[in-house]
Amino acid sequence: MAMPGERPRGGRAWTVHVPFAAVLVLLLVAVERAFQYHWREGAVLVGVALLVAGVARAVLPVEKVGLLAIRSKTVDLVTYGLLCAAVLYIALTITGGPLDSSS
Repeated sequence: MAMPGERPRGGRAWTVHVPFAAVLVLLLVAVERAFQYHWREGAVLVGVALLVAGVARAVLPVEKVGLLAIRSKTVDLVTYGLLCAAVLYIALTITGGPLDSSS
């Protein structure tokens, strides 16, 4: 058992998982919105989650970003940025179809 002020056995504080948890919460809200037939809002929230992941990866050191650090910082930033842009573009430009909520 760790003494007060010491890190747990794994050597890393639990706070290292906070950025990843924030992204997961956004994704859970996105799924909930999509299940409520607000698919466009859900898709935009997925894009926002990717943006939050990219910003966290950009500003936090690798020791504090937790599971958001997958590859090198450059590769992660490019990947998060491109996926965010693609998801937001698709969510904001698709019209019509069976999931159209404009009518």
